[in-house]
Amino acid sequence: MKASVDWLRETGAEFSAGAGTTGCAQLTHYMAEYREWGEGPPLVLVPGLAGGFELLGPLAQRLAKDYRVISYQLRGEGNCFALRRPFGFTDLVDDLREFLDWLCLESPTLMGVSFGGALALQFAAQHPSRLENLIVQGAGARFEAGLLQRVAKAVLTRFPLPDDNPFINQFFNLLFGRAQKQDSLFQFVTRQCWQTDQSVMAHRLLLVETYDIEERLQRIRVPTLILTGDKDVLVSRRSLEGLANGIPDVQLVRMSGNGHLAFVTSPDAVASHVTRFLHDNTPEVATF
Repeated sequence: MKASVDWLRETGAEFSAGAGTTGCAQLTHYMAEYREWGEGPPLVLVPGLAGGFELLGPLAQRLAKDYRVISYQLRGEGNCFALRRPFGFTDLVDDLREFLDWLCLESPTLMGVSFGGALALQFAAQHPSRLENLIVQGAGARFEAGLLQRVAKAVLTRFPLPDDNPFINQFFNLLFGRAQKQDSLFQFVTRQCWQTDQSVMAHRLLLVETYDIEERLQRIRVPTLILTGDKDVLVSRRSLEGLANGIPDVQLVRMSGNGHLAFVTSPDAVASHVTRFLHDNTPEVATF
């Protein structure tokens, strides 16, 4: 029994959404690995700046009880050589459009977390008729270069780091929104984030610096849920209020005691808010 517990802790298997169904979508600029779990209405999860769709495992596990949950790897995930060909933030939005076309998803629910939340918002503004609902967690109306962002950018772009660097891993405490024990969850998050190549993380940080969607929020015409942790150090109140005030049909939910990584630290609460929102915004099917 101890060996099983140790194995779960070391591999992070306890946080996995399960094997699901794995596939590859041949997009114009890269082969996007994706995974599906569960059955029901389609819900596409857009991963964040680091960690890939595996970091979404705890949330996908809960949502797959009611939905067909689909997530994919962003360009550069698992292949840092993709950086040899220049691409920008809007190119990643185009990748998302192509991915939805590949799966023949006409109007799914789209949910993005952190960096993926910014991509989801940009997609909804550019393609307002392609979605049924929009959900974001850990994203605001614009990028704001606070101290944490500036330090992260400087370190990631200038210094090669081992994946067990204790100094950098302390930054995860800020993302958790609290001092986190060095337990299996902390190990899962840090280990999974470091699966993303450092150069890819640095590139994505550079891309998001140009992100400012406030002037285009009126174009988002689908019901939108904004989830935010009240201890999120990456999204300011001003940026959050700009987002909530700019989208015509929006609900804002503040999650007490949660930080930027609420989707992995409080997956039950996040899934509960998502399920309630989608239930309230599902059109009734007429019966005859």
